Amino acid sequence: MIYFPRPEHAIIKYGEQEIHYAVAIPAGEGRYFLNRNTGKVTLKRGPCMFLPDPRQEVIVRRILEPKQCALWFPGNQEALEYNVRLKNIAKAQHADAYLPDGEARAKLPPPVPAPARPGAQLPPAAEPPAEGHAGDDFTRKRGFTQPRTITLDTKYEGAVAIDIWTGYAVLVVGRAGERRVIAGPQTYLLEYDEALESLELSTGTPKSDDNKIKTAYLRVLHNKVSDVVEAETNDLCRVRLKLSYRVNFEGDSSKWFNVENYVKFLTDHMRSLVRHAVKQHRIEEFYATAIRVIRDTILGSTGSDSKRTGRSFAENGMHIYDVEVLDVKIGDEAIEKLLIDAQHSVVKQTLEIASQKRQLEFTQQNEAIRQQIAEAQSQTKQQEFGLLTLEAKSQLLLNLAKIESETEARKRTLDAKLADQATLGKIDSAELSRKKEAYDLELEVTRRRLALKLEELKTETEAVIGKAGAVSPKLIAAMQAFSDKALAERMAQSMAPLAILGGRSVADVFSQLLKGTVLEGVLKSASEPEQ
Repeated sequence: MIYFPRPEHAIIKYGEQEIHYAVAIPAGEGRYFLNRNTGKVTLKRGPCMFLPDPRQEVIVRRILEPKQCALWFPGNQEALEYNVRLKNIAKAQHADAYLPDGEARAKLPPPVPAPARPGAQLPPAAEPPAEGHAGDDFTRKRGFTQPRTITLDTKYEGAVAIDIWTGYAVLVVGRAGERRVIAGPQTYLLEYDEALESLELSTGTPKSDDNKIKTAYLRVLHNKVSDVVEAETNDLCRVRLKLSYRVNFEGDSSKWFNVENYVKFLTDHMRSLVRHAVKQHRIEEFYATAIRVIRDTILGSTGSDSKRTGRSFAENGMHIYDVEVLDVKIGDEAIEKLLIDAQHSVVKQTLEIASQKRQLEFTQQNEAIRQQIAEAQSQTKQQEFGLLTLEAKSQLLLNLAKIESETEARKRTLDAKLADQATLGKIDSAELSRKKEAYDLELEVTRRRLALKLEELKTETEAVIGKAGAVSPKLIAAMQAFSDKALAERMAQSMAPLAILGGRSVADVFSQLLKGTVLEGVLKSASEPEQ
């Protein structure tokens, strides 16, 4: 219900104030207001514009104790200082639990105003009106007047808000005994009579109660708890195990805060289980299988789906879904060295055996592959031979068919020729007769041509003989002598350089050269003086 002041209520005062304004409450925030008649403090949640009835209601602020500030808002020094100042003001007003909002505003320093934007101009001061008529002139402002703005600074004015992060939860407890577990992520507004339950958790590694931490926030998802467990094996060798548990809180959330120190509760129970499991093994066996033994002890054996069930705590819904074995250390260094040396020897032998096995497997696989290759090649050759045999048979059948076909065709051809021999004989006889007649005709023509040619040659011969008889022997001798003399002159001209080189006459050189030839007589006759 929103109160709207009536005219007859204008004389009602609240402290020193006579004018009342509505309070803006944004979404996710709230304000406490006190009913003067019943004394009940109620939480008004936003978003709304809240105007309390000044006759009965007054807005108040809740004062938190320093321990509550440190627990609910760890590391927030500003909130602690604010509540200390608020508490001092309340003591001065003789009010320990709450303080009226008006008095808190009056006593606390005002909030720092928001800085003006750079470049913004302030509106010019109003000038006094000039004397004269109202319609003579008017003045226009030269600057922009900013619109009215309201800055809502409700960080410490509203109800106490608890921001719960993802994976965390808080237990809200009322003065009347109500309990509610609020899991994040969300923001929760505390009622005026509500507070947060606190937890005290063991710290250190290994976990102990020497230095506990106090907190109101419980990590319910993917919580991590580390611890160191010292145990003893069956052969009285001490071992030191460094473990890290992964924890979730599941099931009914009302049980999550039933154990105040769940860290100590968890580590004590796990130490007992781990020590019992280690006691069942000798040091050599445990050192070789430490991780498997620890995981089987804490998380249970692996099921058919290759998953482990984990370990649950019915007291507070805590569930260990995984564990990490960070380190396994033997207390006696001499025994640890012997185990390490033995392990090295075992590893070396194992590696040698594994190498030989790999060599054997390689050889077996290699030979198997070669055998498969040989079998495949043999099968391929057999198939090729089979195909070649089939092909040869097919070729033979084809050749036989061709031979039979050719034989049949030849037989038919011969039969046809034999049937045509009589006709062919007559045709050949006729052709031979025609050729003989043609040859005889050609021979007769040739004979007559030769006779004509002989007749022509005979006539030409007789004409030549007649011409030769007309030439006398003296004419022939004269022509012969003239020819020989001309030849001798030409040779003498050609041999002149040789005679000069030898120091002899041309006639001597030439006669020596033509000695025993027909021209020797011609040269002698030429050298003799004419008679």
